[in-house]
Amino acid sequence: MINIIYRLKSPKFFEEAIEEVELDGVIVRPTYLSICQADQRYYQGSRPSDILTEKLPMALIHEAVGEVISDNENVFSPGDKVVMIPNTPLGDDGYRANYSKLSKFRGSGFDGFTCDLVSLNHDRLVSLPDDFDLKVSAFIELMTVAYQGIMKFKEFKTPFSNVLGVWGDGNLGYITALFLKQMCPESKVIVFGKHVENLNLFSFADDIYLIHDVPKDLKIDHAFECVGSAASQSAIEQIIDLINPQGTINLFGVSEYPIPVNTRMVLEKGLTLQGNSRSEREDFEGVVSILHNNPQLFSYLSKLITNVCEIRSIDDLKTSFDKDYISDFGKTILKWEI
Repeated sequence: MINIIYRLKSPKFFEEAIEEVELDGVIVRPTYLSICQADQRYYQGSRPSDILTEKLPMALIHEAVGEVISDNENVFSPGDKVVMIPNTPLGDDGYRANYSKLSKFRGSGFDGFTCDLVSLNHDRLVSLPDDFDLKVSAFIELMTVAYQGIMKFKEFKTPFSNVLGVWGDGNLGYITALFLKQMCPESKVIVFGKHVENLNLFSFADDIYLIHDVPKDLKIDHAFECVGSAASQSAIEQIIDLINPQGTINLFGVSEYPIPVNTRMVLEKGLTLQGNSRSEREDFEGVVSILHNNPQLFSYLSKLITNVCEIRSIDDLKTSFDKDYISDFGKTILKWEI
């Protein structure tokens, strides 16, 4: 079957490529996709030049849902709605697949979902209920990153988990705080950010604070850093200052540069740092289950959608990335009609 793939050849330049798609797995047509900051870094050319040379040309986007076209094993039926898992294990070295060096990741190590058709193994798909909002479902992958970090935190948390702090008022901070309220209902969730207009959207949080206006006597038991870039340094500094002894600091933010950490206070307080990146099938299943059992979450998550772009051409794809780039907050959703 003929497939057209829309690849980023160089920063801000997409090209079409025609390839044959094998029919030995599940064939899915993407329907809604979501732009991630990682996609933007490739599109804007802000990754190091050697990385761009190594990975481009490449189809972008790893957050997407689609519709099943065919399945040679009849596990899925034509028309089934599915969320696609971008992490692709190519072997088993004993590590969790999203941290294994034997795994490849769509939109990073190989082609993402900007194509007419995607061929996937059955275990790279999770079915979606018919009543799911597909625009929100397009960024389930981002939700799974928060979910797997929270699940990992719950494995190691101390008995003192009364106050949880989330640093970052962007998309991941919003989702992490929302899921913490759902997954740790016994805990108080406080969000720390620097944009009043963003923080006002966190209506479900127990408290919100501007990072420069925090009560002097405030303490937290565990923290979730969702800031990233160079700003994660000041976030981690503030976390270490406010966190109680033996707390856990969950790191989600990605930075292109080394971030200094006050190891003296990490040692003095006996803190644990947990790194969190990407996700695996069980995380997708967990998020779909949470959304199915708590449909009210869709109304909160829909507030993250700031742009919905219909994609019928490469020019539309470029326009969507440009719109997303100038958005200070929220997700750009692509209605894939190309």
